[in-house]
Amino acid sequence: MEGASYQRFPKIKIREVKDDYMKFELRDTDASVANALRRVMIAEVPTIAIDLVEIECNSTVLNDEFIAHRLGLIPLTSERAMSMRFSRDCDACDGDGQCEYCSVEFYLRVKCITDQTLDVTSKDLLSSDHTVVPVDYSDPSSGFGNSESKGIIIVKLRRGQELRLRAIARKGIGKDHAKWSPAATVTFMYEPEIYINEDMMDTLTLEEKRSIVDSSPTKVFDIDPVTQQIVVVDAEAYTYDDEVLKKIASMDKPGLIEIHAKEDSFIFTVESTGAIKASQLFLNAIDVLKRKLDAVRLSEDTVEADDQFGELGAHMRGG
Repeated sequence: MEGASYQRFPKIKIREVKDDYMKFELRDTDASVANALRRVMIAEVPTIAIDLVEIECNSTVLNDEFIAHRLGLIPLTSERAMSMRFSRDCDACDGDGQCEYCSVEFYLRVKCITDQTLDVTSKDLLSSDHTVVPVDYSDPSSGFGNSESKGIIIVKLRRGQELRLRAIARKGIGKDHAKWSPAATVTFMYEPEIYINEDMMDTLTLEEKRSIVDSSPTKVFDIDPVTQQIVVVDAEAYTYDDEVLKKIASMDKPGLIEIHAKEDSFIFTVESTGAIKASQLFLNAIDVLKRKLDAVRLSEDTVEADDQFGELGAHMRGG
C-alpha cells in the first residue's frame, strides 16, 4: 500500500558482558537486520593490524614471508581505529600509509646469546604509540594465565640467531583481510517458542515421557519430580534438530509438543579477538551500519534528483 510505513523499532536486552564476550537479545526486527549486524561486526568494523614488514636481519629457521604473515595475525589494541584514517585516504602522507594519522610503527630486535632456546613473542614488539600494542591475553585470575605471560610466540631462536625488523600497522577491515577482523565469532539464533499440550501429556506413561525427554540431544526438557510432567528447562538449548518432533511422530501423538522459531527475536553471541572489547565492537558495528544506511539514503536522493531534473542534475554533480 502506497504511503504505508514499515518502520520498526528494534529492542536490545543485554544478558552478559565481559571484555571479550557478549550475549544479548535483539527483538522486534527481522532476519535481514540481524544478519546485517552480524556481517558488519565480522567484516566491516575497523581495527589495526601489521600490514608492512621490513626485515633487516633474519637468521631464524622461518623465512621472511612466514614471519611477516605471523606478525600480521597478532591482534593489536584498536580503540583508536575508528578515528584513524585509512592509508589510501590519508592526505597527510599522500596515501603512502606511513604517517601518525594512518599508521603505527613497530620495532623488533632480538638475538639469542645463550644455549637456551629463546622465545620471540608479541611482547618483544615495541610500538611508537602506547595505545596500540599487542593484545595481552594474560589473566591472573584464571588457572591458565598469569601476570608474567610471555605473549604470542612469533619464532624460537637458538644461540647466534637474530631477528631485526620494522613493521607498519594500518587501519583496515575484515572484508579486506581476516587479520583486521575484530571478531573471533559472531552468531545468532532464532529464539524458540515451545508449547506442550498438557491434556495429551496426561495420556502418556512415565516411560513414554522419559523417552521423549531423552530423544533430545540437548537438555531442553526434563520431568518434574512432583507432577511427573514434561517441562521445559532450557528452551535456548534447542538446536532445531527436530529429534523430539520425530519421536512424537513415531508415537503417533501429533501436537503433543510444538516448537516454533520467533521470526522477530534473535539471541546473539559475540566473541572478540581482544583488539576491541566485545561491547565496543557491538557499538562500532551499529555506527558503521548507520553510515552505510545513510549512504544508501543519499544515493536514493541523488537518483530522485536525476529523475526530477534530468540532465541538469547530473551536470551539477559533474556527470
